[in-house]
Amino acid sequence: MKVKGTPMRTKTRRGTVAIASAVAASVLLAACSGGSAGPGDEGAAALDAALEEGGTIEYWTYNESSAAQAEAFMAAYPNVEVDIRVTPGVADHNLAFQNVLTAGSGIPDVIQLEYQSVLQYQLPGHLLDLTAYGLDELEDTFTASTWNNVSTNGGLWGLPQDSAPMAMFYNAALLEAHGLDVPETWDDFVTAGKALKAADPNLCIVNEAGDAGFTTSMIWQAGGHPFATEGETVSIDLQDAGSKRWAATWNEIIQNDLNCEYAPFSNEWFQAFNAGTVATLLAGAWMTGAFPAFIADGAGDWRVAQLPSHDGTRASAENGGSTHSVTAKSQNPALAAAFLRWISTDPAAFEAYPAMFPSTVAELESDEFLGREDPYFGGQKVNEVFAASIEAIVPGWQYLPWQVYANSIVPETVGQAYLNKSDLNDGLLAWQERNIRYAQEQGFTVE
Repeated sequence: MKVKGTPMRTKTRRGTVAIASAVAASVLLAACSGGSAGPGDEGAAALDAALEEGGTIEYWTYNESSAAQAEAFMAAYPNVEVDIRVTPGVADHNLAFQNVLTAGSGIPDVIQLEYQSVLQYQLPGHLLDLTAYGLDELEDTFTASTWNNVSTNGGLWGLPQDSAPMAMFYNAALLEAHGLDVPETWDDFVTAGKALKAADPNLCIVNEAGDAGFTTSMIWQAGGHPFATEGETVSIDLQDAGSKRWAATWNEIIQNDLNCEYAPFSNEWFQAFNAGTVATLLAGAWMTGAFPAFIADGAGDWRVAQLPSHDGTRASAENGGSTHSVTAKSQNPALAAAFLRWISTDPAAFEAYPAMFPSTVAELESDEFLGREDPYFGGQKVNEVFAASIEAIVPGWQYLPWQVYANSIVPETVGQAYLNKSDLNDGLLAWQERNIRYAQEQGFTVE
């Protein structure tokens, strides 16, 4: 498989793989029409019939591992051809999708989306409502938080692929060297940070400089519900109780210089984590596979624990994750929906992409999955930690219909508090004001 700066198609055993790269950010869709209801209430029988009849679907993804899944699907259903286009990088992938939507041609049958982007494409009518094929009956197959991300505005706009429950990765060797226990609460976390800084000014309890995804996940974990959308009406309150709770904790962290501020996966980031000068990393389950590749010198030193709590009650959030959707302009919607059903629920799909953290309840509860020991983390059964994290995810979170844009202005708003060691609440209010203005410019009603 070759990666080049311009689209390139190479033949796999069956199907076509296109690897494309571009430089840009995704564009918000301004029109609001609500999505396509599909061809009728045909149920699972229509999907089975489509698989038997066969045909061709075009599938766009930003994950190179999806090619192996497409191959496994075609092996199971020889009458089906999957043309897969892989565009590494979510922003480039979203831009490519936006370009064909604008042009009105070249639109794929199946598109991979981050959960935070579903509303952005659903409201303008670019996604197919999968209830037409009875896929809403699969609700109990998936975790509540991932299902919530694809089931909104009276329809089902995708099927979950992976989940990203959060946890606290911690350098056990570093904490033990300074006589510190694993933080159970955020107060413990701040106290440990102060102790590390007093012992050595080069040590940090955490590395964070105002990442947008981290900000929303932490507000979520604190019980915040700052965003709500119903059709074209939105509410934005970044001073709700959860938002203020998160800000109070992280004001202590940033105003006491307890955090490092290295850009994620920069040279400085690599050096700090491999040198063992950062005590924790707060992230989704996807980070588990990144540690051996990027923090190889920490092998055996790191462990995984639940996120610290604000009030003694365990709480968590998602930090990433993706879905697959059928586009409203699909030329073969039943076959595309059948592909979604397979890639989201079939064990062969998981086997083809073993690094994916699952969103299906059966996989998350399996003894094999939970009992898997991770040698990097000292043989710890880390999946048990993440499975427990899923159970603690605060329900009811919603993203904005323009979340990609909202994330892009976090450095100019919330990020300034990190830069200036100022009150995060001021940054949240600035972020709120920018989002309200943007919503009104796009024709949304703001309550």
